[in-house]
Amino acid sequence: MQDVANLANVSLATVSFTINNSKPVSPKTRAKVEAAMKDLGYRRNAVGSALARGRTNVVALLYPALQHRFSVTSMQFFTSAADQARLRGYTLVLWPMSNEAEAVSELTSSGLVDGAVLMEVQLDDPRVPELTGSNVPFALIGRTRDTSGIPFVDVDFEHTVENAIDRLTELGHTNFMLIDGGTGNQLLGGYGPIARTRTTFGEVTAQRGLTGVMVSGAASSEGGRALAREFIESYPQTTAVLLLNEDAGPGFVAGLQRGGLRLPQDVSVISIASSLDTASMAEPELTTLASPADELGRLGVDALIERIEQQDAPLPQRLVKCSFHPGSTLGPARSLGD
Repeated sequence: MQDVANLANVSLATVSFTINNSKPVSPKTRAKVEAAMKDLGYRRNAVGSALARGRTNVVALLYPALQHRFSVTSMQFFTSAADQARLRGYTLVLWPMSNEAEAVSELTSSGLVDGAVLMEVQLDDPRVPELTGSNVPFALIGRTRDTSGIPFVDVDFEHTVENAIDRLTELGHTNFMLIDGGTGNQLLGGYGPIARTRTTFGEVTAQRGLTGVMVSGAASSEGGRALAREFIESYPQTTAVLLLNEDAGPGFVAGLQRGGLRLPQDVSVISIASSLDTASMAEPELTTLASPADELGRLGVDALIERIEQQDAPLPQRLVKCSFHPGSTLGPARSLGD
């Protein structure tokens, strides 16, 4: 830094102000300092600076890539979270790791990050007690079974399921199926979105005297086609489907039509907590209760940064509803005698 100051003919303090943006520096002076840095090959040591102030301004987004595949919706979470972190003066890194306490402890003990946002949360997530016992602030995009003292933002799955059933019953549907991606999540036991959706679906259909069955399938186009074959062969009385498996959606719609069913004349399908991009890949386009992924990514980062900067601030706990987009797969129930 002294060499830079000498070459730019400024004080050492001015070089520090320029590098750290700690005090205003005129554009002319900044240009001189940056030109001297370039000529001397000087690079700011971000690690050293972080050690000096005890903060890295880096936050990690923990995603269990070994146990849960990426989707279009998860990418929306990533990008919105990264943008919000940047606006708040932080760098967000995607940390693909398993949902195991040991993996989290390796991260928290490294000193590389100021905090962590957890995605793909289980009802009894082993990462949460590990982080609770550390000094690393954290927030969840998702919910554990017991949310006491835990900052989180999440999709309101309970409202989403009831909303979908309301729309279908208004059209005369009484025979329902819930299709989820549970087959692809054996390693992620008690996965919050699936567990909450199944519970709510079972409760609502029972309370209203509706027929409801639950089926799981692989999160892929082939998985969707396999689900369509199972639907046609085993559930001829079902006229309404709630689909919590966006990657299977286009294959499921194609498989139904290949099997001779018309959408929505013979069967109505609502894709829930998924992306509009994936819904548009189906023909006809899926009716969707779209995930608020962009909003939740921003809120999750804000919840974490509030814990980092103001640990005594009110604990953020927020549910966000899915938004309805009509599509072309929602229609009146056919007569079961047809």
